[in-house]
Amino acid sequence: MKQPTSLTLRLTLLFSIVATIVFLSFGWIMERSIEKHFESGDRKELRLIAEAVRPVLESIQINQNPLQIKQRFDDILVGHHHPLLRITDNSGKLIYNSSELNLATVPLPSERPYKEKIQQWSANTDNHYRILTQQFTGNNSIPYIITLAISTDFHQHFLSHFRLILWGMIVAGIIVMGLMSWLAVRYGHRPLRHITDQIGHISSNELNTRLAPESVPVELSELAISFNDLLQRLDKAFDQLSNFSADIAHELRTPVTNLMTQTQVALSRTRTIEEYQEILYSNIEEFERLSQMIADMLFLAKTDNNLDPLDLENIDLYGEITNLFDYYEAWAEDNAVSLSLEGKAQVHCNRLMLRRALSNLLSNAIRHTPKEHAVTVKLETHDDRVSIVVQNPGEPILSEHLPKLFDRFYRVDPSRQRTSDSTGLGLAITKSIIEAHGGNIIVTSDETETQFQIILPFTD
Repeated sequence: MKQPTSLTLRLTLLFSIVATIVFLSFGWIMERSIEKHFESGDRKELRLIAEAVRPVLESIQINQNPLQIKQRFDDILVGHHHPLLRITDNSGKLIYNSSELNLATVPLPSERPYKEKIQQWSANTDNHYRILTQQFTGNNSIPYIITLAISTDFHQHFLSHFRLILWGMIVAGIIVMGLMSWLAVRYGHRPLRHITDQIGHISSNELNTRLAPESVPVELSELAISFNDLLQRLDKAFDQLSNFSADIAHELRTPVTNLMTQTQVALSRTRTIEEYQEILYSNIEEFERLSQMIADMLFLAKTDNNLDPLDLENIDLYGEITNLFDYYEAWAEDNAVSLSLEGKAQVHCNRLMLRRALSNLLSNAIRHTPKEHAVTVKLETHDDRVSIVVQNPGEPILSEHLPKLFDRFYRVDPSRQRTSDSTGLGLAITKSIIEAHGGNIIVTSDETETQFQIILPFTD
């Protein structure tokens, strides 16, 4: 899969695109504003000259000297930026023309009469004008056509030069903005690179290292806090894994040592068939313990990683626990322990897994219940959950041991030491099963009794 574009390049391109849009919009607005300014000035000057021409046309007499008329119009044009004026009557007779430029080719509006029309007009490729065409009727009732022209070449040359400078500055500004954006983004990413460097130096021997959220920008403080939480979980998991490795090595060493010792003793001299059979039967017990331990660890691995899908069904807890009581009845009687069940409930779960979890709790309770006492199981149904409580009297478990009671191979005290038929994984398996079903298990212990409470989602 192709690697995504870097954040630095993305942000630089984003800033550059924004700067380009802003600069181009600014340049377009400036150019249009100047064009509008020149156009407004030309229109104002054309109308000013036209207003000065009208009184003269009203005062013209039929027998007036043409030279006097020309002089009066020449005087009107003085003081303006070289305007061109052409006046004809309605029949096309020329009244006045200020230059040799033939303004007669200027297109006139098709509608008659008309008051005013302002348009662009080019005499050739090099000369451009803004033209005002107006029809005016004087006191002598003669319609006149006034054509006024102002050259826009100066404006065009100015705008061309202005555009060259403006767009050159805009291009340079975009380039400079892109470089500044890149530098700003690089500088802004310094805290992120600092965090990356810190993370890069963390190894399995330095999982206690923590980032300082107060030393990074606000936007990165959540990242630092989340990473610290991740390190804490990794540190805890690594410690558990290390302790588990040490514990399992210790647990495996005992049966292996027993097997080696018994085998060496058996081979130290010639023995009878009965003696060899006795040694083999003893070895079978150690093999069974090893096999059970391996099976329990495989079960925990599958449960913790959800490798086996849960085959769920509705289970009557009263009937299930009654069957377990029948199974443990003989052992309980041998230990002078009675079994008691209170309440009824149903759950939706995996039958075999729940049976194994309850079996671990029952066997653990029977093992640590004093003689002539009872192990009690209570079932309760609440609005959204089912509670299964397994309680037994006996010596209390100290409070400092309770949080670690479900850890694998965790040892409490000699009175709670597991027997030879226990792998030390029963409570860990129980917790793993309950959590796989979306529930949780709580243990409490005081001077009168020890109580394990399983809470599972309720199924009607």
